[in-house]
Amino acid sequence: MPTLQFKGKNIIWNHHLSVPYHTLDEVNDLHFQSEKGNGNLIIEGDNLIALKALLPEYAGKVKCIYIDPPYNTGKEEWVYNDKVNSPLLTEWFKSIIGKEDMTKHDKWLCMMVPRLKLLKELLSKDGVIFISLDNNEAFNFKIVMDEIFQEDNFLGVIVLQTATDNNPTQISTEHEYMFCYSRDKDYQLNWEAKSKEADSIQTKYFELKSELNENLEEIQSRLRSWIRDNEDSLERTTHYNYVDEKGIFYPGNSSNTRDGGYRYDIIHPITRNVCSKPTFGYRWPETTFWKAESMGDVLWGNDENTIPKIKKRLETVTSSLKSIIYEDGRSASKELELLFGKDFFKNPKSPKILKKVFEFVTQEDDIILDSFGGSGTTGQAVMQLNEEDGGNRRFILIQMRENSEEEPDKNICLEKTRKRIEKVITEYNLNNGFKYLKVGIAIDPEKMLEGHLPTYDQFAKYIYYLSTGEHLADIQNINEKIYFVGTHGAKAFYLIYEQDVETLTRLALNLSIAEYIIKNSPNKRRVIYAPACFLDSDYMEEKQIEFVSIPYNLFERQTN
Repeated sequence: MPTLQFKGKNIIWNHHLSVPYHTLDEVNDLHFQSEKGNGNLIIEGDNLIALKALLPEYAGKVKCIYIDPPYNTGKEEWVYNDKVNSPLLTEWFKSIIGKEDMTKHDKWLCMMVPRLKLLKELLSKDGVIFISLDNNEAFNFKIVMDEIFQEDNFLGVIVLQTATDNNPTQISTEHEYMFCYSRDKDYQLNWEAKSKEADSIQTKYFELKSELNENLEEIQSRLRSWIRDNEDSLERTTHYNYVDEKGIFYPGNSSNTRDGGYRYDIIHPITRNVCSKPTFGYRWPETTFWKAESMGDVLWGNDENTIPKIKKRLETVTSSLKSIIYEDGRSASKELELLFGKDFFKNPKSPKILKKVFEFVTQEDDIILDSFGGSGTTGQAVMQLNEEDGGNRRFILIQMRENSEEEPDKNICLEKTRKRIEKVITEYNLNNGFKYLKVGIAIDPEKMLEGHLPTYDQFAKYIYYLSTGEHLADIQNINEKIYFVGTHGAKAFYLIYEQDVETLTRLALNLSIAEYIIKNSPNKRRVIYAPACFLDSDYMEEKQIEFVSIPYNLFERQTN
């Protein structure tokens, strides 16, 4: 496979590994209806650091990533400011990257590579990533992506025709690209095969149904028989084992997964009593429900004791994502202009196009990440798609402040990203919200020795990830009082720590703590993080205890 060589490649290729983990700190005053947010996050800070900070909780959990990085046109005048451990590169990166910079392509690739590597770690095995670009970097980017994500995982390019170019001196450029790669194409269900199988089922169904007028009873019997014979195929096509006069469907989940859902009364059409309600409210607004009812797409129970569901149709799975999409690029700008007035954000992406993409590749509870959050288009598209189909997709938007010596108070994340998401929620009356986070302190020995300490929960999540390579699923089980972090396979993890420098100098793994931990972790090998240890090696070996000194040995990955 061809590879692309560029200045700085050998230094930045594994730079993401040296980026220290940081805390992500909630800013309570900047949350908006967080109880309705269902995990939606807006993160202020350098996206390289923020992506690394997300790994302990979200590694392998993100179903879809969309990014719209700088196109490197020479007009952005951006500065590469990653802290690369190379004096030569640091000096090289200092200058503003403008149109006349002959190494602008090298610098752009140096900026993109570590971010792409972290994005890959965040993707689930069946996840996909979409990247918007134009001719300035598209072809350099394709070669680098083939190397990072592997050429076999390339799914295709969508051409977006969104502009009109009347330049008389050259070929008129009226399009951009959206590259698409899967995390692991072999693991992922093959979309084409899945669609063909689903289409075959659907076609066969309608062939049988068309004969009903000739011999209703006989054909209904054949139809039921055929469905029984094809249960395995129906199961493979995302559990579509329900059929009505419109075709194959499955009952969509009515219940919101946590508090903040829609609450209203639904009268059962037969008993005329109010139907049972989901604990956390419905996933979809009342208008969506009654629209579905008017189309015969509500699945009622025999009486009011069953929560009604909305039928999900097979067509939503078999619909294709076209390789060429047209939309007047001015429409996205016009929408922002109506919300905020002119010049709110230059060249925003279209929420309609992103909604189409997310609808195709995600399901109701998936996580969608945008690490170049900009004006928040991704967040809007996710919320509006949920509004339409009753989904509970979550968004994570990361955006830098983009402040400088000339504009020290500039904050794109606060003034653009957050402002737009809040405005969209209120103007479009969406039952949604978000939490606002900032990249906090680095969790590394140097910072800890200087007195910059994370909270117990923050530290616990990081050491678990460093030890296992996986995120801590049961975060609520962290118990500072008994030093418990979590378990993984045959190991149990403990942390003796407090967020106070003075207290840390007196904390240690001693005999009484060890005996308590041993009693409460039978048949486990204990991995215990602490500032010091007062146990002898023979005792620890006998009791299956591994001691990890903090902060000195903090980042030595443990073997399972």
